[in-house]
Amino acid sequence: MRTCSSVLEAIGRTPLIELSRIAKDLPGRIYAKAEFMNPTGSMKDRIALKMIEQAEQEGKLKPGAIVLEETSGNTGIGLAMVCAIKGYQFMAVMSEGNSPERRQILQAMGAKVELVPQMPDGKPGQVTGEDLALVEKRATEMAKELGAFLVNQFYNPNNCVAHYETTAQEIWQQMEGKIDYFLDVVGTSGTFTGIARALKEKDPNIKCWVVEPATAAVLAGKPITNPRHVLQGSSYAKIPDLWDKAVCDDYITVTDGEAIRAARRLATEEGLLCGYTAGGNVAAATRIAGWCDPDARIVTILCDSGMKYLSTDLFK
Repeated sequence: MRTCSSVLEAIGRTPLIELSRIAKDLPGRIYAKAEFMNPTGSMKDRIALKMIEQAEQEGKLKPGAIVLEETSGNTGIGLAMVCAIKGYQFMAVMSEGNSPERRQILQAMGAKVELVPQMPDGKPGQVTGEDLALVEKRATEMAKELGAFLVNQFYNPNNCVAHYETTAQEIWQQMEGKIDYFLDVVGTSGTFTGIARALKEKDPNIKCWVVEPATAAVLAGKPITNPRHVLQGSSYAKIPDLWDKAVCDDYITVTDGEAIRAARRLATEEGLLCGYTAGGNVAAATRIAGWCDPDARIVTILCDSGMKYLSTDLFK
């Protein structure tokens, strides 16, 4: 093991863990990429570094610049880390509906946080597409007012590239190319699109499934019955700009209750303290593992740390 010149060199190369206890009585085998083990506790560290370094290479970022981003928290926290190392001032624009831990972490890392109120019927912990539109509007306004560089993760192709170049390659190597299913929730679609695209280039037979909230399965073309759900940072009841339907084989939905129960099982049975979206992924993987061929290998993502949700109902 070597030393790192900065924390940025510690991004990526996360473990891929077989969930042998959760799947012990199931035909399929579930493997979870422990992305919450990145430095700031989520997979978003990867895209934060890629988007900033690409902007530097393209001459869009100069020394002393202000970096600004709309975020549900995780991307902002990753950007706060990258900007701290590189000497940029970082400003995060986020909805009041996101968990307070994310806001507190951002502020602790030196970021300035602009909170945008939710819609009048908004519920803390459940950010809708309408709430996100308010955040996007405010971020665009602030970028113009301050002359800041807007990272724009929802439209930035380097969001996908980061996972195509790193996460997917790690999964392929760790699984020794033996993968039957890959599944993940979709927010910006950077993770799913980047990983699925890379895996299908290596083996077109890998089935890539999108995980969506049961009440807002917009990518599957189902009617939205309730845009509010617990999968923070995912499924804003709209089709993301980075979405690539060509690399998606099918869709599976999970309820809030299923996601919460799976997250709790991760903690108590596998010793992995993760957030809502990780719970959603594992709930979906467990269902597939129940009917797939014996010993089929299912890969999913543990998106972020459960430490960011201790004020919510997740572990109560």
